[in-house]
Amino acid sequence: MPRLQGKTALVVGAGSIGPGWGNGKATAVTFAREGAQVFCVDRNAEAAEETASLITGTGGRAVAFAADVSRVADVEAMVKACMEAYGRIDVLDNNVGIAETGGVVEVSEAEWDRVFAVNLKSAFLAMKHVIPIMQQQGGGSIVNISSIASIRHLGISYVTYAASKAAMNAMTRTTAVEYAKDHIRVNAILPGLMKTPMVAHSAGLAASYAGGDVDAMWRARDAQVPMGHMGEAWDVANAALFLASDESKYVTGIELVVDGGLTLKVN
Repeated sequence: MPRLQGKTALVVGAGSIGPGWGNGKATAVTFAREGAQVFCVDRNAEAAEETASLITGTGGRAVAFAADVSRVADVEAMVKACMEAYGRIDVLDNNVGIAETGGVVEVSEAEWDRVFAVNLKSAFLAMKHVIPIMQQQGGGSIVNISSIASIRHLGISYVTYAASKAAMNAMTRTTAVEYAKDHIRVNAILPGLMKTPMVAHSAGLAASYAGGDVDAMWRARDAQVPMGHMGEAWDVANAALFLASDESKYVTGIELVVDGGLTLKVN
């Protein structure tokens, strides 16, 4: 039997910023392949529609919804629409994230606020409005997409990204403890260096790695990983599938590192 049969999954950040497979897009499709009906949310309506169409085009069930999840009104509307469409929320996958390069001296206050709103406040708001539903249902699984940047310096200066993801780890742990009695599991995935459209479209990252040369950046990132190559969106999606499914029914509050061994290195 499919691992998410009969479950409803709300995937926040289900679109992709460009051609190819981002973590949220791959996760939404993976959840659908495993039997879930998927509510696909993205700030970009066309990106959400594309993911939903990939699911429905192969016989799955999906609804697309546009929302800026850093805004409480949009989050409230998102949750309401999901409940109207499917009547329940069994899985919440918080998958939005942006990065601004620079340390505490270089980053502006506006950049700091924007990154924290997108990377952290969005997950806070989504959990705030979904957890009461899961309590009424008798449980659920929440998967927050963090980063290994939250636990170590990767040679690139982006303090806003690292700090916001570290805060997400702490929020994941505290929420996991507080709602374990309600059979709501809350876990984080810490992807390492991934080859995704978001990274490809980050001019700051390409400039930091290779003077703006994206192909050279890919080669440099591959060389950093003990396995010799970056991960892909499907690696994150499969980790999310485990945490979303009943196979992980006794797992909560963890930080699941998916990085090809990168964080095992000294440098």
